[in-house]
Amino acid sequence: MLEWKVNVRETIPYVPGEQPQEGNIIKLNTNENPYPPAPKVASMAEQMDTDKFRLYPDPDVGMLTDKLAEYHGVNSNQVFVGVGSDDVLAMAFLTFFNSDKPILFPDITYSFYKVWAGLFKIPYSNPSLNRDFTINIQDYMVPNGGIVITNPNAPTSLYEPLSSIEDIVKANPCSVVIVDEAYIDFGGESALSLIEKYDNVLVVRTFSKSRSMAGMRIGYAVGNEELINALKSVKLSYNSYTMNMPSIILGTESVEDEQYFQSTLAKIVNTRENVKEQLEAIGFSVLESATNFLFATHERVSAESIFNDLRKKGIYVRYFKTPRIDNYIRITIGTDEEMAIFMEEITKLVK
Repeated sequence: MLEWKVNVRETIPYVPGEQPQEGNIIKLNTNENPYPPAPKVASMAEQMDTDKFRLYPDPDVGMLTDKLAEYHGVNSNQVFVGVGSDDVLAMAFLTFFNSDKPILFPDITYSFYKVWAGLFKIPYSNPSLNRDFTINIQDYMVPNGGIVITNPNAPTSLYEPLSSIEDIVKANPCSVVIVDEAYIDFGGESALSLIEKYDNVLVVRTFSKSRSMAGMRIGYAVGNEELINALKSVKLSYNSYTMNMPSIILGTESVEDEQYFQSTLAKIVNTRENVKEQLEAIGFSVLESATNFLFATHERVSAESIFNDLRKKGIYVRYFKTPRIDNYIRITIGTDEEMAIFMEEITKLVK
């Protein structure tokens, strides 16, 4: 072995959903929003002064930070903006999880958590979800170095009551509890109300799902000022200019357009409930969803075969070959037209 290879950090990387490049497909595998960003985003994109792109962006992301603070009714010093929620979460892992005690997150949840824990050499433990895929909050009442809860959860789509989240936060005053709310706009009550009551809770959000801006890579965290200052210190020690100027400008415009935001959410939720009913009518068991996707298993036909057969027809859903969920498919909600084609094809497969 070459000597330099001894010091290479080895990791098992996160595997994102497939991004097919061919045309004429129906892409229901990565939980993107099927509708375009807000009209104000498109309008501002046409007006942007590209001469400013020769300058470094604001390292404090002040314009977007202030707008998000106003939107959520908090102070600007309680908001941290990053390059997608993955960047924010990675910074949070690096900042807050430095104990010898293991951090805790469920055995079935966003799989990037294990990757960051491995990359940053953070010990971790994965309490098993209940048989119905809900959290047993008693599993989080043990000594730990931090806690991460995705709510609503991915890939299961289930929402845990805010009272359960608060019980976990309250029982762990010595640990930072991260609540990953990538899907909260599609259903459920946010944990943002806990921020003023507890100094150890950090709520993380993204523009990738509900705001139709996955390609712009915008995420943020809201917490008390001390937590946010700690995050900023780590960010500035790593890379001060992480958020590009177009994302700052266009992200701000997205927050301005509340009416459009609410209208697209309503369309997705309505389509979600209609498709859930249709799937159940052809033999699927579908978990209650508070997200922009459905998690479903069929009574007779295997999830893997459904996944492969749909793919041959140019319809992409997500399949996880993972214990306990290897007979489920995750179906992102598309437009009504896309979901009609999806239902037509999947009905043929399970007859």
